[in-house]
Amino acid sequence: MQRQADTVVVALSGGVDSATAAALLTAAGHRVIGISMRLYDARGTRASVGGRCCGPRDLEDARAVCAHLGIPFYVANYASEFERAVIDDFVLEYAAGRTPNPCVRCNERVKFAPLLRRARALGASALATGHYARIQGGRLLRARDRAKDQSYFLFALDQAALGFVRFPLGELEKAEVRARARAFGLPNADKPDSQEICFVPDGDHARVVGARARVEGGPIVDRDGRVLGHHDGVHRFTIGQRRGLALGTGQPLYVIGLDAGRRQVVVGSREDLLARRIEVADVRWTGGGRPERPLRAQVQIRYRHTPQPATIVPAGIGRVWVELDVPERAVAPGQACVFYQGEVVLGGGWIAASPAGAAAAAPNLRAPDAAGRAAPERGATPR
Repeated sequence: MQRQADTVVVALSGGVDSATAAALLTAAGHRVIGISMRLYDARGTRASVGGRCCGPRDLEDARAVCAHLGIPFYVANYASEFERAVIDDFVLEYAAGRTPNPCVRCNERVKFAPLLRRARALGASALATGHYARIQGGRLLRARDRAKDQSYFLFALDQAALGFVRFPLGELEKAEVRARARAFGLPNADKPDSQEICFVPDGDHARVVGARARVEGGPIVDRDGRVLGHHDGVHRFTIGQRRGLALGTGQPLYVIGLDAGRRQVVVGSREDLLARRIEVADVRWTGGGRPERPLRAQVQIRYRHTPQPATIVPAGIGRVWVELDVPERAVAPGQACVFYQGEVVLGGGWIAASPAGAAAAAPNLRAPDAAGRAAPERGATPR
């Protein structure tokens, strides 16, 4: 097929953001093609009636937007890929005592690569999405609207992708996007934003994990290995959690470590959650080659987290140590850690271990004895 320089494929989620991106590109004179991805069958769940991605309503909303704009609309079915790459990963991570971010995994493994291939096959010159982020000079930047910035979810985009992707909303405030959607007369201009994980529409991730994986309970122990109580599975906890422990100790205790192998939840004080050094694995350098020397940056360990100054120390291919200027609380293994210099995304990876939890987990613990004490196990390997 002959390439048309003005053809842009827009990924439509059914929400107002991607719809406005399509409208802006259409108004600018581009030949726009809308594509929605069927990733998860949400029929019969809350996601099928609310403002959340993947429900039948969302596909119909995307179809209505394309009809309103007079552009072609296609649906691409990637449900099996989503099941393997996102849902299965989510279940396995929680069952292993980590705290995954399925939205990052979805962007990394499912959304962009197939759509990039499809857009090129259609002869398009670009793929556009409704993400709040910017691209300048081959670099990924934060969105102008910092409250809506989604660059955290996009750190795995490589240089080839950055050269082909467009983010039409990157320079706009959310309120302005809503106003433009109304001005364009888009049928979903006032649709609520998606707030929950599409395959966990009720927010109960433990139920999803428990239905798909074999999980067993075990002891809740303190730093010294004393058994304080019992739990119904490590997948019900994350680092920093306080609710749901029900230990009756009379003092505030927090989850500071999770050991799925021993089925242990380790608790400690708020101070035990502090970590100054974080191991980050599977690192991607968004801007190009990996640095050979330590570099100064700001790091973000959760989506809504305030970036903190740190030194990033290379530790081999695909791995770094993040040395924080000020210790952070509740660093959860499995979460994405993204590196910034000002507005520029340098790269990111996945938190491999929680230093606070690892130090507190007393790795040589085994099952408690009859007196309720956990004795050391010979030859145990520290987690």
